[in-house]
Amino acid sequence: MNTKKSGRVFCITFLLLFGGGFLLCLFMPKAEYLYSERRMPAPAPELSADAVKSGRFMEDFDDFAVDAFPFRENFRKIKSYTAGKIFGRRDNNGIYAADGYISAMEYPMNEDSLEHAADRFRYVCEKYLTDKNKVYLSVIPDKNCFLAEESGHLSMDYAEFEQQMAAKLDFAEYIPVSDLLELDDYYKTDPHWRQEKIMDVAKRLAQAMGTELSQDYKSYTLKPDFYGAYYGQAALPLAPDSIQYMTTEATDSCTVYDGQNQKEIPVYDLEKAAGRDPYEMFLSGSLSLITINNPAAAGKKLVIFRDSFGSSIAPLLISGYSQITLVDIRYIHPDFLEKFIDFGDSDVLFLYSTLVLNNSDTIR
Repeated sequence: MNTKKSGRVFCITFLLLFGGGFLLCLFMPKAEYLYSERRMPAPAPELSADAVKSGRFMEDFDDFAVDAFPFRENFRKIKSYTAGKIFGRRDNNGIYAADGYISAMEYPMNEDSLEHAADRFRYVCEKYLTDKNKVYLSVIPDKNCFLAEESGHLSMDYAEFEQQMAAKLDFAEYIPVSDLLELDDYYKTDPHWRQEKIMDVAKRLAQAMGTELSQDYKSYTLKPDFYGAYYGQAALPLAPDSIQYMTTEATDSCTVYDGQNQKEIPVYDLEKAAGRDPYEMFLSGSLSLITINNPAAAGKKLVIFRDSFGSSIAPLLISGYSQITLVDIRYIHPDFLEKFIDFGDSDVLFLYSTLVLNNSDTIR
């Protein structure tokens, strides 16, 4: 009898919890945006005979239920904490924390990806450039270069990575910058480098390309704390970062044109600094085509093919050029560039992080 009663109590409790969770999942207010993961939640699936028959409804409902699950963020934090502290896992879905930093594992080196990137860069050069254009390449190591091996995580051979990329782009002069970087040059909760820490990198790039930069910088710190892209993915209670940005007379007097949206934008967008991804304050984030005109500089022009790391270093280069054009060929196909860019006698710099080069399928 006691066994039957215990079984009934267990079944009723299970049904109440399951039913309650199901109702909460359906009727609780849904988040319009998952700030911790920097993405939109999966929408509720539409119920139709075809969707049910094909199995698509249940697949879509599974994605919806995961994103709409009650107290989802609390459970994510519990999972992340127990995975590391109790079960001793070194990472949680490829995200790990070490020495107060959060990073995403990047391993192994993908040689096919490097070849694809090199092929696309070569295509641009052959299509648009002449002997008048000087071509440069620089590879930005991600922070795993300084964190992974020391913390016991799998790590690529970054020296070999750079050597292979430089060899594949034998038509470009290679400018090394990894020797100028160290772990604290990167945000603790985000993959990007800190602008106030990379002025030496900007100086080396400028000198290698035959120009000089202003040294009269002013530094400003944003008041809101910065919780980077890895913070939400890690779901760990780590201290936030802060964002500093640097200005000169050149950044104050230049004009910036967003070719993607056909409007002028600021060098530092303080509205975006208070938005979903504060790093987007640097040249308004991931835009396909940006032109910076500096009326105080004479003559020299630069075209930078870049990823998001380029957004924060480009403002440091403005004082050395009359015009800088930033192109992100993850978002615009190279075949369209002749409509917007006169390469003329511009220098060309391919400036990419190892994160993008090792996953270059996004490069068109």
